[in-house]
Amino acid sequence: MKFIKLANPNIGAKEAKQVALVIKSGWIGSGPKVKEFEKDFGNYKKSKNVAAVSSCTAALHLGMLACNIKPGSEVITTAMTFSATINSIIHAGLKPVLVDINLQTGNIDENKIIKSITKKTKAILPVHLAGYPCNMDQICNIAKKYKLKIIEDCAHALETEFKGTKAGNFGDIGCFSFYVTKNLTTAEGGMLISKRPKDAKRVRTLALHGLSQSAWQRFSEKGYNQKKLHYKIVEAGFKYNMTDIQAAIGLSQVPSIEKNWFIRKKLWEMYYENLSDTNIILPKYPDQSVKHGYHLFQIRVNSSRNGISRDQFLQKLFLKKIGTGVHYLSIPEHPYYKKTFNWKTKNFPNAYKFGRETLSLPLSPKVTESQVRYIVKAIKSLAR
Repeated sequence: MKFIKLANPNIGAKEAKQVALVIKSGWIGSGPKVKEFEKDFGNYKKSKNVAAVSSCTAALHLGMLACNIKPGSEVITTAMTFSATINSIIHAGLKPVLVDINLQTGNIDENKIIKSITKKTKAILPVHLAGYPCNMDQICNIAKKYKLKIIEDCAHALETEFKGTKAGNFGDIGCFSFYVTKNLTTAEGGMLISKRPKDAKRVRTLALHGLSQSAWQRFSEKGYNQKKLHYKIVEAGFKYNMTDIQAAIGLSQVPSIEKNWFIRKKLWEMYYENLSDTNIILPKYPDQSVKHGYHLFQIRVNSSRNGISRDQFLQKLFLKKIGTGVHYLSIPEHPYYKKTFNWKTKNFPNAYKFGRETLSLPLSPKVTESQVRYIVKAIKSLAR
């Protein structure tokens, strides 16, 4: 048995062909392929306001700037997420305010949001963990009542829907990741969609140093144009642009989004069905109002329930050539955040418990059904 990777990017000949064409064209920076990728991704997400960037972190950062949230304002988010969510708030000059999670979903507990709202609160940043959507009805109602912006972290939620609406379309801004472990990958990269056209336009400007027009627009888009010979710096921007090489990889994968989703769905359901007779705590099964993104299959393991700790479990699976991951330790556990914000794990007990027990199993279109059966057998042999 070869080592089974937790995440295995599903890229091959078609991606290589598209990248080769970009290299042959002589234009490998931000140009026509980025524009084409934005259009195709926008069509999939049913949004006309799209901006390709270098990462989901960049999208979150620029999204908050585009929303014109006053520096020093508070942004409510979840205690169970990757550091990028928190860091993007900090880099935007804002203060993150954590809310504990729902243990069943791992998502922000929408019932605890209102208690965290103050006069300084200006936005809510929900994270759709593992591909399961947050309760966006309740979050949108809270945002409307208190006049708050919504910036969705959809790094795990490419295909996710809640009551027929695609993730990223509920609030002001939706942010997506194309990192190497994601359901659609450009190795590194991200995308932002927005409710308002001006926000996506501003993000594209901010992502490229604050230039009024890119090099492609000045010299290649419609041929040499003397009127567009010079750019102007209209804002103090960043170096967050996507390249045509990255976009070519992404373009090759857009047509396969749903096909790959069905493969992961089948594997996710195999895990769920075959582990349902164990004492392992399984993820929440999606109801009819939800389209799960099936980005991760997370189980929860603890010593009192399963006779083995999560970390011991992880190590033993590794010895059986099974790659797993922890998504994630709770935010208050990290030294920088504890020191900076004085956050204490006791104030976020569900996030702490989830972070200490959760374990993600291999789930990608390259995982086979026989590998899932092997993983299930290994799990049953280790945990009572």
